[in-house]
Amino acid sequence: MRVVVALGGNALLRRGEPMTPAAQLANIRIAATALADLARDHEIVVTHGNGPQVGLLALQGAAYDPDTPWPLDVLGAQTEGMIGYLIEQELANALPLGSRCTTLLSRVEVDAKDPAFAAPSKPVGPVYTAPEAAKAARDHGWSMVTEASGGARRVVPSPPPLRILGLEAITLLLEAGQCVICAGGGGIPVMRDAGGAMIGVEAVIDKDRTAAMLARELNADALLLLTDVPAVFLHWGTPQQSAIGRTTPAAVEGLDLAAGSMGPKVDAAAGFVRTGGGFAGIGLLGEARSILEGQSGTRILPDPRSDQ
Repeated sequence: MRVVVALGGNALLRRGEPMTPAAQLANIRIAATALADLARDHEIVVTHGNGPQVGLLALQGAAYDPDTPWPLDVLGAQTEGMIGYLIEQELANALPLGSRCTTLLSRVEVDAKDPAFAAPSKPVGPVYTAPEAAKAARDHGWSMVTEASGGARRVVPSPPPLRILGLEAITLLLEAGQCVICAGGGGIPVMRDAGGAMIGVEAVIDKDRTAAMLARELNADALLLLTDVPAVFLHWGTPQQSAIGRTTPAAVEGLDLAAGSMGPKVDAAAGFVRTGGGFAGIGLLGEARSILEGQSGTRILPDPRSDQ
Protein backbone atom coordinates (compact mmCIF):
# COMPACT_ATOMS: atom_id res chain seq x y z
CA MET A 1 0.00 0.00 0.00
CA ARG A 2 1.26 3.49 -0.86
CA VAL A 3 0.65 5.90 2.02
CA VAL A 4 1.28 9.65 2.18
CA VAL A 5 1.95 10.60 5.80
CA ALA A 6 1.64 14.28 6.76
CA LEU A 7 3.22 15.22 10.08
CA GLY A 8 1.65 18.32 11.63
CA GLY A 9 3.92 21.06 12.93
CA ASN A 10 2.65 20.53 16.48
CA ALA A 11 3.49 16.84 16.22
CA LEU A 12 7.13 17.79 15.63
CA LEU A 13 7.28 20.56 18.23
CA ARG A 14 4.59 20.09 20.86
CA ARG A 15 2.50 22.92 22.23
CA GLY A 16 4.21 24.64 25.14
CA GLU A 17 7.60 23.03 24.55
CA PRO A 18 10.68 25.22 24.25
CA MET A 19 11.72 25.80 20.64
CA THR A 20 15.13 24.19 21.00
CA PRO A 21 17.12 21.80 18.80
CA ALA A 22 16.94 19.13 21.51
CA ALA A 23 13.14 19.32 21.82
CA GLN A 24 12.65 19.14 18.07
CA LEU A 25 15.06 16.22 17.69
CA ALA A 26 13.36 14.28 20.49
CA ASN A 27 9.97 14.65 18.79
CA ILE A 28 11.35 13.75 15.37
CA ARG A 29 12.80 10.56 16.83
CA ILE A 30 9.32 9.66 18.09
CA ALA A 31 7.94 10.41 14.61
CA ALA A 32 10.65 8.31 12.98
CA THR A 33 9.71 5.31 15.12
CA ALA A 34 6.08 5.54 13.98
CA LEU A 35 7.10 6.06 10.34
CA ALA A 36 9.53 3.13 10.39
CA ASP A 37 6.76 0.90 11.73
CA LEU A 38 4.59 1.80 8.71
CA ALA A 39 7.50 1.50 6.26
CA ARG A 40 8.04 -2.15 7.16
CA ASP A 41 4.77 -3.07 5.42
CA HIS A 42 3.98 -0.11 3.18
CA GLU A 43 5.51 2.35 0.73
CA ILE A 44 5.46 5.72 2.48
CA VAL A 45 5.90 9.31 1.38
CA VAL A 46 6.41 11.82 4.19
CA THR A 47 5.48 15.48 4.30
CA HIS A 48 5.43 17.79 7.30
CA GLY A 49 4.44 21.14 8.77
CA ASN A 50 6.88 23.97 9.49
CA GLY A 51 4.92 26.70 11.27
CA PRO A 52 6.95 26.90 14.49
CA GLN A 53 10.22 26.67 12.58
CA VAL A 54 9.35 29.45 10.11
CA GLY A 55 8.37 31.60 13.08
CA LEU A 56 11.73 30.93 14.70
CA LEU A 57 13.67 31.87 11.57
CA ALA A 58 11.61 35.04 11.19
CA LEU A 59 12.45 35.99 14.79
CA GLN A 60 16.13 35.30 14.27
CA GLY A 61 16.14 37.34 11.07
CA ALA A 62 14.36 40.23 12.78
CA ALA A 63 16.91 40.18 15.61
CA TYR A 64 19.76 40.36 13.10
CA ASP A 65 18.30 43.07 10.86
CA PRO A 66 14.68 44.15 11.43
CA ASP A 67 14.76 46.40 8.36
CA THR A 68 15.62 43.61 5.88
CA PRO A 69 13.32 40.59 6.42
CA TRP A 70 13.98 37.38 4.53
CA PRO A 71 11.23 36.45 2.04
CA LEU A 72 8.86 33.65 2.99
CA ASP A 73 9.75 31.40 0.07
CA VAL A 74 13.39 31.40 1.24
CA LEU A 75 12.38 30.74 4.86
CA GLY A 76 10.16 27.90 3.64
CA ALA A 77 13.06 26.36 1.74
CA GLN A 78 15.30 26.64 4.80
CA THR A 79 12.80 24.88 7.06
CA GLU A 80 12.07 22.21 4.46
CA GLY A 81 15.75 21.38 4.31
CA MET A 82 16.25 21.51 8.09
CA ILE A 83 13.24 19.39 9.05
CA GLY A 84 13.67 17.05 6.09
CA TYR A 85 17.28 16.38 7.05
CA LEU A 86 16.31 15.51 10.62
CA ILE A 87 13.44 13.24 9.55
CA GLU A 88 15.62 11.54 6.93
CA GLN A 89 18.44 10.86 9.35
CA GLU A 90 16.28 9.60 12.22
CA LEU A 91 14.07 7.53 9.90
CA ALA A 92 17.14 5.91 8.34
CA ASN A 93 18.37 5.13 11.87
CA ALA A 94 15.01 3.54 12.76
CA LEU A 95 14.76 1.45 9.58
CA PRO A 96 16.73 -1.74 8.88
CA LEU A 97 20.30 -1.22 7.74
CA GLY A 98 20.43 -0.54 4.00
CA SER A 99 17.06 1.20 3.80
CA ARG A 100 17.11 4.30 1.63
CA CYS A 101 15.57 7.71 2.36
CA THR A 102 15.76 10.92 0.33
CA THR A 103 14.68 14.48 1.12
CA LEU A 104 13.61 16.79 -1.69
CA LEU A 105 12.99 20.53 -1.64
CA SER A 106 9.61 20.92 -3.35
CA ARG A 107 8.44 24.05 -5.12
CA VAL A 108 4.66 24.32 -5.28
CA GLU A 109 3.06 26.63 -7.82
CA VAL A 110 0.15 28.86 -6.87
CA ASP A 111 -2.12 30.98 -9.03
CA ALA A 112 -1.09 34.64 -9.12
CA LYS A 113 -4.76 35.54 -9.57
CA ASP A 114 -6.00 33.53 -6.59
CA PRO A 115 -8.37 35.55 -4.36
CA ALA A 116 -6.20 34.75 -1.33
CA PHE A 117 -3.72 37.42 -2.46
CA ALA A 118 -6.39 40.09 -1.99
CA ALA A 119 -7.24 38.87 1.52
CA PRO A 120 -4.13 37.91 3.56
CA SER A 121 -5.20 35.71 6.47
CA LYS A 122 -2.31 33.54 7.69
CA PRO A 123 -0.40 34.93 10.71
CA VAL A 124 3.38 34.49 10.48
CA GLY A 125 6.45 35.63 12.33
CA PRO A 126 6.86 37.44 15.65
CA VAL A 127 4.36 39.46 17.69
CA TYR A 128 4.88 43.22 17.39
CA THR A 129 3.87 46.12 19.60
CA ALA A 130 1.50 48.63 18.00
CA PRO A 131 4.31 51.07 17.08
CA GLU A 132 6.46 48.24 15.70
CA ALA A 133 3.53 46.92 13.66
CA ALA A 134 2.83 50.36 12.21
CA LYS A 135 6.50 50.71 11.23
CA ALA A 136 6.59 47.24 9.65
CA ALA A 137 3.43 47.98 7.68
CA ARG A 138 4.87 51.28 6.50
CA ASP A 139 8.38 50.03 5.68
CA HIS A 140 7.51 46.67 4.11
CA GLY A 141 3.91 47.07 2.98
CA TRP A 142 2.81 44.22 5.25
CA SER A 143 -0.77 43.54 6.30
CA MET A 144 -1.03 43.36 10.09
CA VAL A 145 -3.71 41.99 12.42
CA THR A 146 -4.19 42.76 16.11
CA GLU A 147 -4.31 39.73 18.41
CA ALA A 148 -6.30 39.24 21.60
CA SER A 149 -3.11 39.83 23.59
CA GLY A 150 -2.94 43.35 22.22
CA GLY A 151 0.08 42.66 20.04
CA ALA A 152 0.02 42.48 16.25
CA ARG A 153 1.27 39.96 13.71
CA ARG A 154 1.87 39.99 10.02
CA VAL A 155 -0.72 38.15 7.91
CA VAL A 156 0.06 36.78 4.45
CA PRO A 157 -1.93 35.09 1.68
CA SER A 158 -2.57 31.36 2.02
CA PRO A 159 -3.49 30.20 -1.50
CA PRO A 160 -4.25 26.58 -2.37
CA PRO A 161 -1.62 24.62 -4.31
CA LEU A 162 -1.96 24.60 -8.08
CA ARG A 163 0.81 22.18 -9.02
CA ILE A 164 3.65 20.33 -7.28
CA LEU A 165 6.83 20.87 -9.27
CA GLY A 166 9.28 17.99 -9.37
CA LEU A 167 6.60 15.32 -9.05
CA GLU A 168 8.46 13.23 -11.62
CA ALA A 169 11.53 13.05 -9.38
CA ILE A 170 9.38 11.92 -6.44
CA THR A 171 7.86 9.16 -8.57
CA LEU A 172 11.26 7.99 -9.84
CA LEU A 173 12.62 7.79 -6.30
CA LEU A 174 9.61 5.77 -5.15
CA GLU A 175 10.07 3.39 -8.05
CA ALA A 176 13.70 3.01 -6.99
CA GLY A 177 12.63 1.91 -3.50
CA GLN A 178 13.33 5.17 -1.70
CA CYS A 179 11.31 6.57 1.19
CA VAL A 180 10.74 10.15 0.07
CA ILE A 181 10.37 13.21 2.32
CA CYS A 182 9.03 16.16 0.34
CA ALA A 183 6.64 19.14 0.07
CA GLY A 184 7.27 20.22 3.66
CA GLY A 185 5.28 23.16 4.99
CA GLY A 186 3.00 23.04 1.96
CA GLY A 187 5.99 23.47 -0.35
CA ILE A 188 8.05 26.48 -1.36
CA PRO A 189 5.52 28.96 -2.79
CA VAL A 190 6.25 30.04 -6.37
CA MET A 191 4.25 31.48 -9.27
CA ARG A 192 4.64 32.72 -12.84
CA ASP A 193 5.29 36.41 -13.36
CA ALA A 194 3.89 38.41 -16.27
CA GLY A 195 6.76 37.25 -18.47
CA GLY A 196 6.32 33.58 -17.61
CA ALA A 197 9.33 33.26 -15.29
CA MET A 198 8.93 31.36 -12.01
CA ILE A 199 9.40 33.57 -8.95
CA GLY A 200 9.10 33.13 -5.18
CA VAL A 201 5.96 34.36 -3.43
CA GLU A 202 5.34 35.99 -0.06
CA ALA A 203 2.73 33.42 0.96
CA VAL A 204 2.17 30.26 2.97
CA ILE A 205 0.52 27.39 1.11
CA ASP A 206 -2.02 25.33 3.05
CA LYS A 207 0.09 22.28 3.96
CA ASP A 208 -2.87 19.93 4.33
CA ARG A 209 -4.11 20.73 0.82
CA THR A 210 -0.61 20.11 -0.53
CA ALA A 211 -0.51 16.76 1.28
CA ALA A 212 -3.86 15.79 -0.26
CA MET A 213 -2.67 16.88 -3.72
CA LEU A 214 0.55 14.90 -3.27
CA ALA A 215 -1.43 11.79 -2.29
CA ARG A 216 -3.80 12.23 -5.23
CA GLU A 217 -1.03 12.82 -7.80
CA LEU A 218 0.93 9.80 -6.56
CA ASN A 219 -2.19 7.59 -6.66
CA ALA A 220 -1.74 6.83 -2.97
CA ASP A 221 -4.02 4.31 -1.32
CA ALA A 222 -4.23 6.30 1.89
CA LEU A 223 -3.52 9.73 3.34
CA LEU A 224 -2.65 10.05 7.03
CA LEU A 225 -2.76 13.49 8.68
CA LEU A 226 -0.99 13.04 12.01
CA THR A 227 -1.16 15.66 14.73
CA ASP A 228 -1.28 16.03 18.53
CA VAL A 229 -4.98 15.19 19.05
CA PRO A 230 -6.40 11.64 18.92
CA ALA A 231 -9.24 12.24 16.44
CA VAL A 232 -11.66 14.75 14.96
CA PHE A 233 -14.11 15.80 17.68
CA LEU A 234 -17.60 17.20 17.60
CA HIS A 235 -18.14 20.00 20.16
CA TRP A 236 -14.39 20.16 20.85
CA GLY A 237 -13.46 21.61 24.23
CA THR A 238 -16.91 21.20 25.76
CA PRO A 239 -18.34 18.56 28.11
CA GLN A 240 -20.26 17.23 25.10
CA GLN A 241 -17.21 16.58 22.93
CA SER A 242 -17.22 13.24 21.13
CA ALA A 243 -14.74 11.66 18.72
CA ILE A 244 -15.72 10.83 15.17
CA GLY A 245 -14.60 7.30 14.32
CA ARG A 246 -15.65 6.53 10.74
CA THR A 247 -17.24 9.05 8.41
CA THR A 248 -17.54 10.12 4.77
CA PRO A 249 -16.82 13.31 2.81
CA ALA A 250 -20.53 14.11 2.60
CA ALA A 251 -20.97 13.67 6.35
CA VAL A 252 -18.20 16.10 7.29
CA GLU A 253 -19.38 18.89 4.99
CA GLY A 254 -20.62 21.80 7.05
CA LEU A 255 -19.12 20.65 10.35
CA ASP A 256 -18.16 23.56 12.59
CA LEU A 257 -14.42 22.88 13.01
CA ALA A 258 -11.60 25.23 13.93
CA ALA A 259 -10.48 27.11 10.81
CA GLY A 260 -6.86 27.29 11.97
CA SER A 261 -6.36 23.67 12.95
CA MET A 262 -8.74 20.76 12.39
CA GLY A 263 -10.95 22.36 9.73
CA PRO A 264 -8.26 22.39 6.99
CA LYS A 265 -7.25 18.80 7.82
CA VAL A 266 -10.79 17.50 7.46
CA ASP A 267 -11.33 19.48 4.25
CA ALA A 268 -8.10 18.12 2.75
CA ALA A 269 -8.80 14.55 3.83
CA ALA A 270 -12.36 14.65 2.48
CA GLY A 271 -11.12 16.18 -0.78
CA PHE A 272 -8.61 13.37 -1.27
CA VAL A 273 -11.27 10.71 -0.75
CA ARG A 274 -13.89 12.55 -2.82
CA THR A 275 -11.55 12.68 -5.83
CA GLY A 276 -10.80 8.97 -5.89
CA GLY A 277 -8.43 8.37 -2.97
CA GLY A 278 -8.88 5.19 -0.99
CA PHE A 279 -9.28 6.61 2.50
CA ALA A 280 -7.85 9.22 4.85
CA GLY A 281 -7.07 9.06 8.56
CA ILE A 282 -6.57 11.79 11.15
CA GLY A 283 -5.15 11.27 14.64
CA LEU A 284 -2.15 11.00 16.90
CA LEU A 285 1.34 10.61 15.51
CA GLY A 286 2.09 7.73 17.87
CA GLU A 287 -0.98 5.83 16.65
CA ALA A 288 -0.14 5.94 12.94
CA ARG A 289 -0.45 2.18 12.38
CA SER A 290 -3.70 1.80 14.30
CA ILE A 291 -5.18 4.78 12.40
CA LEU A 292 -4.18 3.17 9.11
CA GLU A 293 -5.78 -0.10 10.22
CA GLY A 294 -8.96 1.60 11.40
CA GLN A 295 -8.49 0.95 15.13
CA SER A 296 -8.14 4.55 16.29
CA GLY A 297 -8.39 8.12 15.08
CA THR A 298 -10.90 9.34 12.52
CA ARG A 299 -11.22 7.51 9.20
CA ILE A 300 -12.82 9.19 6.18
CA LEU A 301 -14.08 6.63 3.67
CA PRO A 302 -15.76 7.01 0.26
CA ASP A 303 -19.46 7.90 0.26
CA PRO A 304 -21.71 4.94 -0.60
CA ARG A 305 -22.85 5.13 -4.20
CA SER A 306 -26.37 4.29 -5.13
CA ASP A 307 -25.26 2.83 -8.47
CA GLN A 308 -23.00 0.22 -6.90
